[in-house]
Formats: sequence, structure tokens, C-alpha cells
Amino acid sequence: MKKITKATYLKWYEEMLFWRKFEDKLAQVYIQQKVRGFLHLYNGQEAILAGALHAMDLEKDRMITAYRNHVQPIGMGVDPKRVMAELYGKGTGTSQGLGGSMHIFSKEHRFYGGHGIVGGQIPIGAGLAFADKYHKRDSVTLTFMGDGAVRQGSLHETLNMAVNWNLPVVFCVENNGYAMGTSVARTSKDTEIWKLGNGYEMPCGPVDAMNPVKVAEAFDEAIKRARKGDGPTFLELKTYRYRGHSMSDAQKYRTKDEVAEYQKLDPITQVLDIIKDKKYASEKEIKEINKRVKDRVSECEKFAEESDFPDKNVMYDVVYEQEDYPFLAHKLD
Repeated sequence: MKKITKATYLKWYEEMLFWRKFEDKLAQVYIQQKVRGFLHLYNGQEAILAGALHAMDLEKDRMITAYRNHVQPIGMGVDPKRVMAELYGKGTGTSQGLGGSMHIFSKEHRFYGGHGIVGGQIPIGAGLAFADKYHKRDSVTLTFMGDGAVRQGSLHETLNMAVNWNLPVVFCVENNGYAMGTSVARTSKDTEIWKLGNGYEMPCGPVDAMNPVKVAEAFDEAIKRARKGDGPTFLELKTYRYRGHSMSDAQKYRTKDEVAEYQKLDPITQVLDIIKDKKYASEKEIKEINKRVKDRVSECEKFAEESDFPDKNVMYDVVYEQEDYPFLAHKLD
């Protein structure tokens, strides 16, 4: 694994703080109705992305996830201004404002969504890995899902095919404790989700996903295994979200005390404590990082605010049209 150095911790702190503040801003503008529809935030789960990116080769590896998908493309290299513009529904967004919150996408940066259907991305992730194996490309796909998605039949069909075909894919369950408002304990006799991998003789295990070091170590092992041709891995990333399932979530299924206990494990605070303990940065330098983060978020907001909405014709440009379709009584102008 790439060495975890002073530079790594400083990068992790600045990136994770930016992801957190970026989404905090989204929460603010959502209340102002500048962002509409659903909004699922990643607060508390940032160590997963930080650790994964450290282990990945961003020149060739791929990532796909569900609808909690705003910060992942930023980590993969997508301009955060375009991500925020997409959430605003603006023409400068990653999908010209047509995708919105749950459908961020960038083929250029090997980020394949953003999927609103629970578990819908799981077979697609294996399909990306199949394509890489078929074309003999030295790439690995990280396929993320929530703990609720593991109850979908598509997961089990995909795990079976992936292990049979020895696909270069890492299945990553972000277990934040609740599928919407339903705890893992209410949906399964055994709450250790990682054990599902044993049914397919697939390497599997739990990961302390509030710690980016532990995440990086687990992903490094899984990615190396996949890249060598030894097939898939199934990881349960044990994490916690500080906000609701979405902005419309009243969170009546958990107590404020429970959230407060998990906030003591905040991955950003953990990294900052190490930076201070090891004197990797002075108080002045930390304040400079904080200011850079604040300024970047403001730039993203300004860009999204000032961008134009897409022309209505753009919607028709991305819809398949068959000129001689036989069942239309009349043709629209």
C-alpha cells in the first residue's frame, strides 16, 4: 500500500472537510428550495471515500454507487462546481442539469453514478468489471451499496456470477446502521453483513470505516487481489451517517444521544487529532486549510447560482427517437 505520510493526513483532512462543508451548504440551499427533490448526504461516512481513493489507481480504476453520491465524483476528479450545478439543475452540471442529486456521472473520471434504484448499481458494477476482464484491462471496479441493498436479490445473483467468473470487482457495503429508518437488526437474524460473502466462498470481512487508515488497508488488499486476477472481495464498511437518510427524514428511529456517541468517532476529528498530535501542521496552517475549504465551497455556490438552467430542447436531445415508429397517431412538433 502507498505509505500513509504527513502529506496523506493533511490531504485527508482538507478533502474530508471540503466534502462535509460542501454538503452542509447543499443542506442550506435545499431548505431555501434552490435544490429540489431528494437529497441524501454523506456526513460521517467520509473516511470510506478517503481510504478508498488512497488505495485506488485513479488512472484506471472505476467507482459506482447508489444515490448518496455527491462527494465520490469530486474525489475521483470531477469539478465540484459542476457537481453543485447539477444539484441546482443547471446546464453547467455534470449531466446538464438533467440528472440531479441521485445521478451524478462522469465517464471521463470513471465514476459511473449515482443510481436511484436500490441495488440497481450492483450488477452494473460487476458488468464494468466483466468488461475490463474481457478486454484484458488492468482495472478494478469498486461497487458501493448501502446496508439496505443487500436484501435485494440482484446482489446475490451478482455475487454468484462475479465469483464464478473471477471478476476484478470489490463489493463495498456502507453499513451506516439504517436502511432509510430500519435498523439492520430488524431485517436480519445475523447483523454481520460481511458474512454473506462466505456463502459464495468469496473473501470477506468487516472494516472500521470511521478510520481512513483501516479503510485504506482493507481496500488495498482487495484491489491487489482483484488486479492479480484472484477475483472479487466483499467488504462491510461499518460507518454512521450524522444526518437523516435524506433531508425529509425526521429521524424518529434513533436518539440524539446515539448520534452524539458516533460523533465522538468523527473521521475528520480523528484525522485532525493525529495532525495536531504529530505536529504535522500549526494552528495557523490548520486555519489556512479551513479558509481554503470555505472559499472553495463559496466558489461552488456562486458558480451554481450564476449558471443558467438548460434549454428545454436539451431534454429532447437525450431521448431516443424513431422516425417511423408505427403506433403514433400524430407527430409532435
